[in-house]
Amino acid sequence: MAPDSSTNHAYSSALDSYLTFCDLHHFPIEPTPDTLSFYVTYMAAHINTRTVDNYLSEICSLLEEDFPSVRSARRSRLVTRTLRGAKRRYGAPVNRKLPLSREDLARVVDSLHEPSHDDKLFVSLLSDGFHGLLRLGELVWPDNISLQLHQKLTLRTSVTSDGEKHSFVLRTHKVDPQSEGSTIVIKRSLTHPDPHRAFVSYLHSRDSLFPFHSTLWLRENGSVPTRSWFTGRLRRFFPSSIAGHSMRAGGATSLAAAGVSAREVQALGRWSSDSFGIYIHKNPTLLYALIYNGRPVHDA
Repeated sequence: MAPDSSTNHAYSSALDSYLTFCDLHHFPIEPTPDTLSFYVTYMAAHINTRTVDNYLSEICSLLEEDFPSVRSARRSRLVTRTLRGAKRRYGAPVNRKLPLSREDLARVVDSLHEPSHDDKLFVSLLSDGFHGLLRLGELVWPDNISLQLHQKLTLRTSVTSDGEKHSFVLRTHKVDPQSEGSTIVIKRSLTHPDPHRAFVSYLHSRDSLFPFHSTLWLRENGSVPTRSWFTGRLRRFFPSSIAGHSMRAGGATSLAAAGVSAREVQALGRWSSDSFGIYIHKNPTLLYALIYNGRPVHDA
């Protein structure tokens, strides 16, 4: 029960693949260096080597209670070198999604001349996701019904709004094991598009349609927006190189380009210290913005 339900779902897929491998090749389940090395060799020929690397971590997490030596086996020279060799042989370039920009947000807003309620919902989710450095999973429900948890829904009663800003509370999220919640504050922008204006427009529409509903984010039919619904809307405006994570990446990049320090971006995005370092390394656009700190290239 320690991992988030969506994380636990992914971990179970990794464990299933390992158990199937052992059964198929008549290996004992105990994860020795030899068994894990054979597992890496076999799986690397069928799936992305980065996925194999993630699978190893997930397998360790689920098997550690029954096999305490699993992590030392994972770190053994045989397994690490097998994985390195697999990456050399089967490795492929990372297909990273592009970050959104303020210009992208403006293009969406300007294209909606007479927005419906669902249009207002989409624009508000997109704007708050960008400016609040939010994960898509913190704004919408997963498509898998078994992972749709009511305790993760943002409540209408948590909203505060005035002429300068609005805020709401994430009741629980990925890096909140104590379920203390996090308050997201979005300030009014003097430049177009204004996220506060988009939110207020959505809120008026939502309150007129569902004045007694407890959930903040609601579609016109009264349902909670899902990941596939949001992605479908996103495809109306952007190619596949833009995805849900582009909001968070774009907001972080925009802050870094404006001169906000890496430590402040990390705090605003609620990244743990370790994961933020990995995030910067894997997002060269953000790394570039942090290096130059909003200065033109020729001034660096």
